[in-house]
Amino acid sequence: MEQIAQLLAANAGYADARANVADARPGRHMAVVTCMDARIDVFAVLGLHLGEAHVIRNAGGRVTSDVLRSLALSSQILGVDTVVVMQHTKCGLAGVTDEVLRRLTGADLGFFPIDDHAAALREDIALLAATPYLAPLNVIAGFIYDVESGVVDDVACWERPA
Repeated sequence: MEQIAQLLAANAGYADARANVADARPGRHMAVVTCMDARIDVFAVLGLHLGEAHVIRNAGGRVTSDVLRSLALSSQILGVDTVVVMQHTKCGLAGVTDEVLRRLTGADLGFFPIDDHAAALREDIALLAATPYLAPLNVIAGFIYDVESGVVDDVACWERPA
């Protein structure tokens, strides 16, 4: 319970000093799909500020059905036209299989393991580009964030033909 109390105490200070962003639509018309890894400070890494982008996080930063659900709302209702899919080095999903992850977790799930970051990013970008209800998306980029250096590598990009 001490950790919960620390969170609530920190929130009291935040609430007093926070920037109030009134519009739910991201100011830069952007969404970022990235990994849940605690080493990634998405806003700092990409120079973003509160209210500028939707951030969707999951294990591996992969495009899953729930990511598609979120992006349907982001693009169709909240004005998002650009998506960045950002994976990272030293990811726990790199170099393992679904079989191993099922055994380790006891969960009978598809974990979207990553054998090759560039290939996984191209696959996810192709899925986003081919999804009819994501037609408002004009640009989709694939980045790899290096957790040791902090450098982002621009691996792949798709742009809707004019």
